[in-house]
Amino acid sequence: MRRGDLDDLSMFASIARARSFTRAGAELGLSPSALSHTMRSLEARLGVRLLARTTRSVAPTAAGERLLLSLGPALEAVEAGLADLADWRDAPSGTLRLTTFSYAARTILAPRLSRFLLDHPDIAVEVAVDDRLVDLVAGGFDAGIRLGESVERDMVAVPVGPDLRSAIVATPGYFARHPRPETPADLKDHVCINYRLIGGGGLLPWEFEQDGQAVNARVGGQLIVNDEVIAAAAVRAGAGLGYVMEHDVAAEIADGRLVQVLADWCPTYEGCRLYYPSRQVPLALRALIDALRWPPAGGRG
Repeated sequence: MRRGDLDDLSMFASIARARSFTRAGAELGLSPSALSHTMRSLEARLGVRLLARTTRSVAPTAAGERLLLSLGPALEAVEAGLADLADWRDAPSGTLRLTTFSYAARTILAPRLSRFLLDHPDIAVEVAVDDRLVDLVAGGFDAGIRLGESVERDMVAVPVGPDLRSAIVATPGYFARHPRPETPADLKDHVCINYRLIGGGGLLPWEFEQDGQAVNARVGGQLIVNDEVIAAAAVRAGAGLGYVMEHDVAAEIADGRLVQVLADWCPTYEGCRLYYPSRQVPLALRALIDALRWPPAGGRG
């Protein structure tokens, strides 16, 4: 094997899996043009075309698919061997940049990030909270935390929170003045607390499902906010119906401070996932994943 062939084959595998020179380049720290040049040289040496290129996409040819199938176990063995060296290295260090949204910042990072920093004094973490979906590569982020349904399929995703379920709630005093809704269509006659998505400008949809039928309800009311704390305070004060996460208000539903309606219309969906674009995980990010992974060690949750 020529010197450098293993590097070239590893680059090919990254491109074939990502189906993009840009994403593979971000993963490897190389420019798309450099990767393209390397692939042309590799194809010339092997005498076979490995990648089919168009102006919008990259995909392995039949020969490329066969090579990728053969390379997979070998490259994974090399990666595992390198990972085993972690026990011989110093403690994890460096800076991690994370993008997340407000709910995950409050429920995932706020309770657990401080402990992680105390346990890893050589790791610095920068967190950017933005309800808009953010491109990890373009934004220079190492990883993100979003709901599972929002994570692109080409990302590696790790559960960091339980599955979620929405809940429609109001105070007993509110329902003393208004009849309880029986279907999402009834919400048009209610005072609802709306949440405007930060940056995106639109209102958070009230999503329902029953018997496989999805329904997005348009709701109105006196208050629109882009802060969930203000929205929750308005609901608890009896100012209207709120669209919240069920486990956030479970205790208040149980003791009667809040009343839940339309429960049979509210489905369960994937909870928060930490995601990143590379299969080769820096030691500092590996430590953060281990700290946030759900369910945590000990089986809580």
